Amino acid sequence: MESPAKISPEQKTSATQRYDTLLQHLKTYPDRRIDSILAQMLSASCEINMPTDLAQIDRMKGWLDSFRPLSPTALTELKQRYDVQFTYNSNAIEGNTLTQSETELVLSKGITIGGKTLIEHLEVIGHKEAIDYIETLAQSETQIGEWEIRQIHSLVMRRISPMEAGRYRQLDVKAAGTEHVYPPHYQLSELMAEFTQWLAASSENLHPIEYAAEAHYRLVSIHPFRDGNGRTGRLLMNLLLLRAGFPIVVISNQQRVAYIEALVYAQQSNSDLSLLLELVINAARASLFETLSAIVTAADSRGKGLPFYREIIAFLEAEAAIEE
Repeated sequence: MESPAKISPEQKTSATQRYDTLLQHLKTYPDRRIDSILAQMLSASCEINMPTDLAQIDRMKGWLDSFRPLSPTALTELKQRYDVQFTYNSNAIEGNTLTQSETELVLSKGITIGGKTLIEHLEVIGHKEAIDYIETLAQSETQIGEWEIRQIHSLVMRRISPMEAGRYRQLDVKAAGTEHVYPPHYQLSELMAEFTQWLAASSENLHPIEYAAEAHYRLVSIHPFRDGNGRTGRLLMNLLLLRAGFPIVVISNQQRVAYIEALVYAQQSNSDLSLLLELVINAARASLFETLSAIVTAADSRGKGLPFYREIIAFLEAEAAIEE
C-alpha cells in the first residue's frame, strides 16, 4: 500500500487556498460539476495509445496519492460503493440476475429479493466477504501464494458449493462455447506453484495495471477450480491493484462480451493481452475518475491534494482566458 503523502505547512496552505478557489468556482457556476471539469481536463490533450493511457493512469493515481491518508468518511463511502459495484458486476458476468440495486439491498439490509434464487443471494454475500479479505490482505506484507488464492476462492464459493470451495478441480474441463481445453487436473499443483513464483518475481518488472491484468489472465487460463475461476481471478487482480495503491477496479457486466472475447483472443493468440489490457486500463481509469470525483470537493480534503488542485486551477484559469 502507498504511504501517506508528506506535506509541508506551506504546501498545506497552498492546497487550502486552491481548494477554496475550486469550491468558489463551483458555487459561481452551479451548472458545472467536478466530474465534468475533471473529464474535460483529462481529455484536453490525449492520444489514444497504450503508453499515453498508462501515463494518464499514473497521473490520476498521483493525484489520488496526494490526498492520502483518505479520511474515514471518504473510505467508508468508497467501500460501500465498490462493495456493491464490484460484487454486482463480477457476479453478473457469471450469470447472477440480481440487479445492482438489489445487490445493494442484500448487502446493506439483508433483504431477500423475491423471484431470485437462494444461490444468487449467497453469491453476493460470499463475494463481499472475499472483498473484505483481499482488502485486509492488501494491507499486509504477506506474499501471495497458493493458500491465499485458495482462500479467496473458498470465500466466494463456500456458501454455494462447500465441497469445492478452495479445492483444485479433480477432472479435466474445457471452456464453454469454445474448443479451448484447460490444463489437465493432474498438472494443477505444478502449474499453480509456477504461477505463484511468477507472481513473486514479476511485480517489479511490470506496470501495476499490466501485472494485475496478466495475473488475472494466467490464473483463469490455468483454471484451477471447477467453478469460480473468473470471480477469483478478478479478486486477485484487485488484490494486486490495492497493494499498488489503486482503488477497486470493476470490469463492467456491460463489457461482458468484450471481456470474454479478450480472454479467448489471448488464449488463441499466444497470450496477446492487448485487448484485455485495454479493458482493464479503461476500468482503472473509470475507478480513479469516480474516486477523485468523490474526494476532491470533500471538506476533509481541504489542505491536501496540492498537485491536483494546482492542475485543475491552472486548467480553469486557461479556460477562462480563452473565453475572454
